[in-house]
Amino acid sequence: MDTDTLTDIILSEMEDDGEIPKGLSKRSSKSKEGRGTKIKRSAGQMATYDARRKNDLLYNKMIHYRDLYYKYRDMIKKKYRDKNVKRARG
Repeated sequence: MDTDTLTDIILSEMEDDGEIPKGLSKRSSKSKEGRGTKIKRSAGQMATYDARRKNDLLYNKMIHYRDLYYKYRDMIKKKYRDKNVKRARG
């Protein structure tokens, strides 16, 4: 996988000036994920898909409580936002 255009331009300018720091190269890192991890993640995604397709009660509860979680999280953020903005600014 190549780097983006802006990174290529910056790196080429640094190469011309001889300023490339150690550890910095044009190669991007790859995530090494094992086959077992991929299988477990896929199995979980397929289980959720099957539950949604079959209109499973457990799936409906999961979605209901997920929605409530986000609702209450947003309410808490709204309630305490002003005080925390002042504290964050110092």
